[in-house]
Amino acid sequence: MNKLFKLCVLTVILLTASIVASAQATPPPAPTIAPSPSLVKDGKCYEIRTYIAAPGKLEDLHKRFRDHTIKLFKKHGMEVVGFWGPTDKEKGSENTLVYVMAYPNREARDKAWRAFAADPEWQKARTESEKNGRLAEKVESVILGATDYSPIK
Repeated sequence: MNKLFKLCVLTVILLTASIVASAQATPPPAPTIAPSPSLVKDGKCYEIRTYIAAPGKLEDLHKRFRDHTIKLFKKHGMEVVGFWGPTDKEKGSENTLVYVMAYPNREARDKAWRAFAADPEWQKARTESEKNGRLAEKVESVILGATDYSPIK
């Protein structure tokens, strides 16, 4: 019985490792794009990005954007609409940064982010700014299209 138990445990471990390895090797699926009929077709693409800073790292995150990231966004043709932070502590004023970007279209957005990520200047700035640990615990991105009645398209 002891050998059977060990065999079962080993089988479970191997199956779990196989599933985990398979999941890591499989790229994430492409987003399902199902826009509302009220969204402008072939319009500008907007992106809202929300960063949740690691404890005590929000000002370091602001510094990296201020000193490096904004210049690199411009270098790669990425339009910054604006940066904001919550004013209420209960809504994340101590650890949250939100910004909006604009691109001619989604393909331009994807191309710009690939170029930005591969830029040696960005890689150096990121490495140096994170020598004492990651600045962001979580980054969320939402891609938006303007509605046909929006004053901003």
